[in-house]
Amino acid sequence: MSLAVQIRQHGGPEELHLVDVTVGEPGPGEIRIRHHAIGLNFIDVYHRTGLYQLGMPATIGMEAAGVVEAVGEGVTHLKVGDRAAYASQPPGSYCELRVLPAKCVCKLPDAISFETGAAMMLKGLTAQYLLKKTLPVQGLQAGDHVLFHAAAGGVGLIASQWAKALGLQLIGTAGTDAKCQLALANGAAHAINYNTEDFAARVKEITGGQGVKVVYDSVGKDTWDKSLECLRPFGLMASFGNASGPVPPFAPGSLGAKGSLYVTRQTLFTHIATRESTQAMADDLFAVVASGQVKIHIDQRYPLAEVQQAHRDLEGRKTTGCTILTL
Repeated sequence: MSLAVQIRQHGGPEELHLVDVTVGEPGPGEIRIRHHAIGLNFIDVYHRTGLYQLGMPATIGMEAAGVVEAVGEGVTHLKVGDRAAYASQPPGSYCELRVLPAKCVCKLPDAISFETGAAMMLKGLTAQYLLKKTLPVQGLQAGDHVLFHAAAGGVGLIASQWAKALGLQLIGTAGTDAKCQLALANGAAHAINYNTEDFAARVKEITGGQGVKVVYDSVGKDTWDKSLECLRPFGLMASFGNASGPVPPFAPGSLGAKGSLYVTRQTLFTHIATRESTQAMADDLFAVVASGQVKIHIDQRYPLAEVQQAHRDLEGRKTTGCTILTL
């Protein structure tokens, strides 16, 4: 038996219920893992609200860390007793114990704690594919400016530090002066409070009127139009989330008028579709964290039983850095 957080219908935080579930044995290509810590992410809100539909009842949650209890047939990269962490489909990490596909589960280096592992996998792998794989047609070189929205969030703080390590000039946006200071303290070259400043005008000012090569945007509807204004010709608009709501339809012709721009909608789960790509990305993440160039900030901890409040705080933009659920 395992405690798990389930939803029986899409809706608000009040739909998150703590229940007892039975956990079986892993099948071929699967493992069973006992969690020590669970990561909280905005995609969990999308699953709860129904922006991303799930069959009911559903256990949500996309990342966690713990100890492998059982290994199914064909799994060779993990064994019973291994410390492990993952960001993985299908959802279901809000629990004490679960069975899941092994391909996206990685052995956790001894130097990295369970809490750090749970906090960093989805957000850190997201930062990895954005900065290393989601690149403008002209590429990124040291000294280039990039714009990163929600720079004081979990992905943003990791990306700010990693961008600095790569020699990039990251311009971060956030909703308060305190969050802007946090982004600056974590490697952002510039920070803009989008509630008090026109971020498009400030980006043009910072870049001497040129604009940036790429915008990394997890906010969606509220930042889309002005983000396009921030791009230089042939720039890339990289959407990877919808925190303010989905981006409304737009005319492709507008991209030509704004400088022959590129647009992409990225998702982590395309990048970690194979065991090989998952491990390569995780190795890159583990290395940059172990080196100290990227520190994982866990700014909020909630017991699993207080998951409703955790969701309220996340949606209310009351959190910074990473958030975990504890067991």
